[in-house]
Amino acid sequence: MRKKSVAALFQDPRPLAERALPDPEYAGDRAKRPRRTVTVNLAESPLAWLHTYGHLTDRQFLAGEKLRSDYEQGGLAPRITMSWEHMAMARGKRSAPCHSNPTVKMLEAKQRFERGVEALGRDLSDIAWRVICAGEAMPVAEKSMGWPARSGKLVLRIALDRLADYYRLPGG
Repeated sequence: MRKKSVAALFQDPRPLAERALPDPEYAGDRAKRPRRTVTVNLAESPLAWLHTYGHLTDRQFLAGEKLRSDYEQGGLAPRITMSWEHMAMARGKRSAPCHSNPTVKMLEAKQRFERGVEALGRDLSDIAWRVICAGEAMPVAEKSMGWPARSGKLVLRIALDRLADYYRLPGG
């Protein structure tokens, strides 16, 4: 059995990258703009993993990220913490308001997501939602839908091409 070097023991196997963060304070003046970065794990989501290892084109990855962004901005993801939106504000009033006040951007993102899923159709929307929005790994999504192994990647690529057309991304 080969011994591993000390450097190999502490080497991080995850693909990491430095990404610049936009700073709204310096939005107009790029010369004075300080460069802030964040380290990003490129294999954080199944979609990012597929793109990192060359299974998706940049156009397909961008289309998937746009759908995921609309899903999250539209508030369609399940809540994992307590919602403080409907808490009673006045002392005497003990009931929550009867309606919520979604923002315009939230409603627009929800509409873009719904139209994107409609553009995919029934057959492609399931795999796209599972991998892009729910974050299921490809083997898990294939198994839950009863598909043969390695067939989901091909279907997902078709779905992402259709999404890229819907979002009017250049290329393709």
